[in-house]
Amino acid sequence: MNSSYEQELCNKKLETILVIDDSPTNLEILHDVLGSAGYEVLVEMDGASGIEQVEGNPPDLILLDVMMPKIDGFETCRRLQANPSTKHIPIIFITALTEAEEKVKGLALGAVDYITKPFEQEEVLARISLHLKLRKLNLELDKQKQELEIRVAERTSELSQTLNELKQTQLQLVQTEKISSLGQLVAGVAHEVNNPIGFISTNLHYANQYIEDLLILVRLFQKNCSNPGSEVEEQIEAMDLKHIDKDLPKLMSSMKLGTDTIKGIMQSLRNFSRSDGENKKLVDIHEGIEATLMILQHRLKAYPKRPAIQVVKDYSVLPKVQCYPGQLNQVFMNLLANAIDVLEESMIENQYLNRKESTFINPKIRIATTINKYQVIVKIADNGKGMSESVINEIFQPFFTTKPEGKGTGLGLSISYQIITENHGGNLQCISSPGEGTEFLIQIPF
Repeated sequence: MNSSYEQELCNKKLETILVIDDSPTNLEILHDVLGSAGYEVLVEMDGASGIEQVEGNPPDLILLDVMMPKIDGFETCRRLQANPSTKHIPIIFITALTEAEEKVKGLALGAVDYITKPFEQEEVLARISLHLKLRKLNLELDKQKQELEIRVAERTSELSQTLNELKQTQLQLVQTEKISSLGQLVAGVAHEVNNPIGFISTNLHYANQYIEDLLILVRLFQKNCSNPGSEVEEQIEAMDLKHIDKDLPKLMSSMKLGTDTIKGIMQSLRNFSRSDGENKKLVDIHEGIEATLMILQHRLKAYPKRPAIQVVKDYSVLPKVQCYPGQLNQVFMNLLANAIDVLEESMIENQYLNRKESTFINPKIRIATTINKYQVIVKIADNGKGMSESVINEIFQPFFTTKPEGKGTGLGLSISYQIITENHGGNLQCISSPGEGTEFLIQIPF
């Protein structure tokens, strides 16, 4: 061996070859040949010992005799290939058998090649060199594959995170734009309505005083003028003065109640769409719920072939909560509007299944508020058709909706979840099962 070849062997890690053969002569020859070629050589004389050696000290390649006592080469190969930690080590059979069926059997068990006895040293070294190179290439390919999979996974994770951030940004923009647009709309409507309502309300006060004075005067006239003449009596009878005397004060009171109701509605709209600004405010949660119910009142009333939706309130005494009231009102609106949608869908389905008479006669929404040591809790529940577990798992995802196309954006609940969890540090849960209704549980720290 020349000095340059010796230096090359010193500079590289020796590849290990395990020879399993029951012939001492073959082991000695192969040990000398492979050792001279620069390989580290391990030897075993039976299959069981060979398997134990492979599991304890995995070689780079195995030379395996076929004909051995107890466990032959085929069984040894089968066991090594069945073990995930050893199946990737290339196995070359050494055999005196020349039948094609035996070779096919060995290759089918996982061997990579055959060397026929008596063997030529050059052939042995050439085949070993070839399969070690192939093993190196396969190992390098596996390594590159793993690195590529890691890079793909990392890139996929980055893209997924970017997509989620984009969705959250879209939600925030939609939410901000929605509240801003509503606030502008309500401010404009309130300005247009408040002036005439204020004018009417103020004048109703004076009109009521004038009417009371006139009625007093009429009563005095009737008392002190016993014979007003036939023309006056005919007019009194035609206009039914007694009825007017009783009904006109009631009419004025009703008009006053109407203007007060309009003022209340406008105040509810302003409360609902109030601008939050950058800082949280101390507010009464119940005011926001009531403002939302006022706005949705028209959807709760009875319609032909559809009963009214009953709202049951179970309010506890709550402290004022530090929050963004406009955002919380948006959550109440989303949850209550969804509950109404579900109840309407349930009633339509029941009417379809029971064409003569709907069995769904008591649609109900229950709103309960309570408090624990650290949180204000709001529960909004309906007795609609409920949801499956698979739907519940997706309900807060952006753009997920169970409504028909064109009737829902899939943003309401995802925006609500973001408002409660991220903006208020609280929790929003959905509890439901098919046929048992749905309850949304809001928890907000105070």
